[in-house]
Amino acid sequence: MILDNIENAPNYFGLNPLFEKAFEYVRGLDVNNLPEGTSEIEGVYLKASVVKTTLKSKTETKLETHRKFIDIQIPIAREEIFGWKSLRNLKEPTQEYDSQKDFQLFEDEPSTYIRVLPGEFIVFSPEDAHAPLIGEGIIRKIILKVAVL
Repeated sequence: MILDNIENAPNYFGLNPLFEKAFEYVRGLDVNNLPEGTSEIEGVYLKASVVKTTLKSKTETKLETHRKFIDIQIPIAREEIFGWKSLRNLKEPTQEYDSQKDFQLFEDEPSTYIRVLPGEFIVFSPEDAHAPLIGEGIIRKIILKVAVL
């Protein structure tokens, strides 16, 4: 898991060949006029989704994992809290891994919570279970799905 300011994104370009393209895409956006929806940036290997949704309480969220994609999540105008737990410490799956959606949910409690502010980004690798969308109010955010290469 990585948490940092957007201006420090170049420090992480060496971690995955698609990170630079992902952050270039974000830099080119007018965040005040983003339509909701998903865009393919680099075919199936790099996608961006702009979502607007209601935040939830800690008890309403579940930890999720992905195997094929890295998540880069960027809150636009409101802070977001994420629950986090290491994949190797998960014990309570609520469903089998769905390879089509690259998604699995868990009942486990997060081991920690992380606050992400506008202007920051958080990266979740396949080793990171995360419970997104914790907080109050409505959030607009960008979710980048970066293929594990």
